Amino acid sequence: MTLDPYYETMYILRPDIPEEEVESHLTKYRDMLVEAGADVLDNQMRGKRRLAYPIAKHKEGGIYVQLSHNGDGQHVAVLEKAMRLSEDVIRYLTVKQEGPLPAPRVMPGSEAAQQQQAEAAASAD
Repeated sequence: MTLDPYYETMYILRPDIPEEEVESHLTKYRDMLVEAGADVLDNQMRGKRRLAYPIAKHKEGGIYVQLSHNGDGQHVAVLEKAMRLSEDVIRYLTVKQEGPLPAPRVMPGSEAAQQQQAEAAASAD
């Protein structure tokens, strides 16, 4: 059984941007891929993490975002050009993946985490 390959873009946003601006970046890049003819499979904010080394004079950390998408490959250049020109994106990397999509990671305290806990409690009864 072979699964279609897909692309996974991981990018790091500056740590000092406000939460609503982070959301605008998520929707901006998702919409950009859709306009370029790609299918967005998953879009997850991985949260703020410490950087292993300073990037663009940012030492303390960055906001990591994972974006999984599918298309003919031409859309990757459009996405990466927009990220390269953005002052809020301090690093990005796109990798072609094979196999199933990874399971969505649930951030503690999020609505999905609360829903997961409620489902677990209901099934335990």
